[in-house]
Amino acid sequence: MPCRNTRGQASAPAGRGRGRSASRELNLTTAQVLERFAAGPQTGVFTDGACTGNPGPGGWGAVFVRDGAVVARRHGHDPATTNNRMELKAVIEGLRLLSPGDEVTLYSDSQLVVNTLTKWAAGWKERGWRRKEGEVKNLDLVQEAYALLLERPRVRVQWLRAHDGTRWNEYADSLATAYLRDQV
Repeated sequence: MPCRNTRGQASAPAGRGRGRSASRELNLTTAQVLERFAAGPQTGVFTDGACTGNPGPGGWGAVFVRDGAVVARRHGHDPATTNNRMELKAVIEGLRLLSPGDEVTLYSDSQLVVNTLTKWAAGWKERGWRRKEGEVKNLDLVQEAYALLLERPRVRVQWLRAHDGTRWNEYADSLATAYLRDQV
């Protein structure tokens, strides 16, 4: 997900795969997202992170949905952070919504986070939490997310295209940007 500039606009250009979030551009509440969007998976954990500037103030959101109904949701913010930290925090909180036996897909629109958890973290752990090229960025959050994922072996982590009108991705984005509004 692109960061927001100081005017609250997406900093990456609109386009396939890096599109602007309608929920963010319109600063939609979660209720407004539900009225506007219906597409996409209706069961899973959906996570998103956001920031205004990078670094800057940011937020994260996670929602657990079963058959189109919200089971649980969490969101929060940090006054000084980065987009990648908020994406990782969202995944951590999304995993915490699940019990170790749950079989569900966790969706993130951050390819970096998905690749970190599904491709790279195991090797980094074997090397003492080091990349071949040096240190692992955001190591504290990477370790926490990976440990939670290992405790939930039936959770599948999957990338979801950012902001293409997928209802629950837009909802997670709205939670992540709630720190910018008076209403969630």
